Amino acid sequence: MKNYPFREKLNYKFDNLMSAGPVALITYLTIFSTVILSVFTCILFFANIHPDEALPDGYINILWFGLMHTLDPGTLAEHEGDWIYKFWMFVVTGYGIIALSTLIGLISNGIMDKIDRLRKGRSRIVDEGHVLILGWSSKIYTIVSELIIANENQKHPLIVILADKDKIEMEDKIRDKIPDHKNTKIVCRTGDPIDLHDLDIGNPSGSKSIIILDKENENSDSQIIKTILAITSSDTRRETPYHITAEIKHTENYEVAKMVGKEEVELILSDEFVSKVMVQTSLQSGLSVVYTELMDFGGDEIYFMEEPKLIGKTFREAIFSYEDSAIIGMQSADEVEILINPPMNKLIQKGDKLIGITEDDDTMVVSGKPFVIDEQQIVRRERKPSVVESILVIGWNHKASLVIRELDNYVDEGSTVHIISKFKLSEERLAKLQAALVNIRLEFQHSDTTDRTELEKLNCQQYNYIIMLCYQDDFPLQEADAQTLITLLHLRNILESAPAKVNLVSEMMDIRNRQLADVTSADDFIVSDKLLSLLMTQVAENKYLMRVFEELLDADGAEIYIKPITDYISLEANSMVTTNFYTVLESAARQNEIAIGYRRMADAKNVEMGYGVVVNPKKSDLIEFSWKDRVIVISES
Repeated sequence: MKNYPFREKLNYKFDNLMSAGPVALITYLTIFSTVILSVFTCILFFANIHPDEALPDGYINILWFGLMHTLDPGTLAEHEGDWIYKFWMFVVTGYGIIALSTLIGLISNGIMDKIDRLRKGRSRIVDEGHVLILGWSSKIYTIVSELIIANENQKHPLIVILADKDKIEMEDKIRDKIPDHKNTKIVCRTGDPIDLHDLDIGNPSGSKSIIILDKENENSDSQIIKTILAITSSDTRRETPYHITAEIKHTENYEVAKMVGKEEVELILSDEFVSKVMVQTSLQSGLSVVYTELMDFGGDEIYFMEEPKLIGKTFREAIFSYEDSAIIGMQSADEVEILINPPMNKLIQKGDKLIGITEDDDTMVVSGKPFVIDEQQIVRRERKPSVVESILVIGWNHKASLVIRELDNYVDEGSTVHIISKFKLSEERLAKLQAALVNIRLEFQHSDTTDRTELEKLNCQQYNYIIMLCYQDDFPLQEADAQTLITLLHLRNILESAPAKVNLVSEMMDIRNRQLADVTSADDFIVSDKLLSLLMTQVAENKYLMRVFEELLDADGAEIYIKPITDYISLEANSMVTTNFYTVLESAARQNEIAIGYRRMADAKNVEMGYGVVVNPKKSDLIEFSWKDRVIVISES
């Protein structure tokens, strides 16, 4: 065994001693000071050294005077007489100055260390009933903003953010982007959500709901699955089920995530969601505004409510029972089945909940007021012949195939999708995609999509719809968005001279870049992470809303359509009519549809008027409709 020098051993022992922490160091200092003071007291006591005969000479008294000299150097000047006593008191006082200075330094450092640890955000959350957000991405600002609005009628609401990021940096960014927190308290903590010890800092067992954000990298799905596993398999997990909302990018990872989270997690397939939204909003002008209205907490949202007064009534009777709410479906008493636009004759059983669009959960109240329906104004829509459509897809990424397959569910046979991309696609890839399509014929063109000359050659006015995809697979995120932005600006300018409107839907990855491309029309919609963020927030508040939006976005289910007012109300060209919304609701119900709003085309470009879109109007109010206006309905087709 190697024989180390005594000095090196002493340094090693001293280093270990100093690393013991402030409490241990203060304890060591106290013990050492007690020993030193006791030694000096023994010397003075046994040597019979006193300042003068008037002072008591007991051991305890000498120890007390020594302690006073240690704590208060000014005591030394009060003594006269015996210089030997003064010398020993001078030594004790000198040690006292050193010991007291050391003690103050240790306490000061201990306090600063504690403050630093608190600033690092490593203390455990002891509150309960909070919303726990795990991870950090560009979606967090939208999610937090919406939760703040949702919490306005709550007492002492709390949002906890746990991410592998500096606590102060997170707090500064939240404060900068969202200065007004209203009555909501936001607490940030630093930690890795995958790590079980770090995860416990956010107190998931005491949370109301948990939102897991992706890390915006290629391994995002695997990290989200690990986080779900960490929450559900922890030794400290609670007995009651969690309410977890998470985003999964790739379909192949969905089943694994669902297997891990079971019924405790609601998964949103982000690529599929974006694809469905792009298709539906491109085919129907103004639909983007409707979805935004339903998904944010600023206007009317979707709520579930049990209404004993309607037990035994039909669904048709239920939709007319609310003046300030639009009933769109039902949830069975066992919470298993959710029906959107069920048969009008379906009976409401005990325990069933009605699903309605309303301003707040306390505004979904049966009115019980009589209403008037103008039978003379009701018409029945005639089935329209099939129309072959032409669609332009600019750009390409991994979602392109999903978008085109989704389009195939909506367009009539013989429709064409013309793809233009600055990157070549293999014939094998196109042939494989074409084989999966029923109604669409594909055409491909390799060209620079940011070149205005090339875009003008396309004769964009000939297309019914234009969908722009981001080159996210080939460029970094910001560069991909920049490419989309350049093409979008060119297209807007080109389409200004188009004789007929062309619906233009584009995709941008970063919400901040969406703000650069100012939208001036509901026909010009930019799909970004904002809608996904809004959906995650809604599902975090009510897990059953996931099934509602899945139904609304499913091509085989009941979806939202914006149809001509002339399909429901008798109107001649260039004419106006005044009626209440009960009449529109009745006309739609006779066609097995639910009218939930309307769109004034005169305000189609007015952003302050919501591009003319009105969701959940008061049914008894008289509304003046133009023959160009449209009705928002939930229908099977």
